[in-house]
Amino acid sequence: MDNNIASRRKAAAGNQAVQISATAQAEMIDAAAQKFSELFDILHIDHRADHNTRDTPRRAAKMYVEELLAGRFSPPPLITDFDNVAEFDGLIVTGPIDVRSTCAHHLMPIYGTAIIGIVPAADGRIIGLSKYDRIVQHFSSRFQIQEELVKQIGEHLLSTTAPRGLAIRISAVHMCKTHRGVLASHRAKMVSTVYYGVLKSDAALKAEFLQECQTLEQGSVS
Repeated sequence: MDNNIASRRKAAAGNQAVQISATAQAEMIDAAAQKFSELFDILHIDHRADHNTRDTPRRAAKMYVEELLAGRFSPPPLITDFDNVAEFDGLIVTGPIDVRSTCAHHLMPIYGTAIIGIVPAADGRIIGLSKYDRIVQHFSSRFQIQEELVKQIGEHLLSTTAPRGLAIRISAVHMCKTHRGVLASHRAKMVSTVYYGVLKSDAALKAEFLQECQTLEQGSVS
């Protein structure tokens, strides 16, 4: 294997969740707040006397640990599953699911939507619909690049639900592009899609999924 590819895969694996205790989390917030204070000092931002930024280092530290990076410090959500009593083996599509993440390159917000297509196994199990939202939220809550996020969601669902087919499509705006650099329009989005099983091999099913994506996305605008 190419050394560059191997190193990238190792780095992606390092983005997996590491669960920490409440005590460790509090210590992390304290340490991060101190570092934010040092950064403010370097940038000549008064975080001691200015009423606007007096508590900002601690607020920012709590935001990163408890919210923006919550998916790094907790396990994936528990999945409620059910017997596929009707032996349904057709296409299920759910979305749009809100995506809120943070760009790993510039620490700027990524926001958009995910749509998930599933072809369950007739003799398998199906999961509660809201769990797809929770799984997207979990893997989004860490520093990310979209190409890895869409695969993390897909591979987790594949390993935990074993469907016959699966597709994940994310369409998102990257503020590292709209608020810096080229200052692109907020209409400029990145779309990434991964396919597994029969949704990868069956052209008709794939076309049906993409048509449902278009219908759901148009409905979310109106």
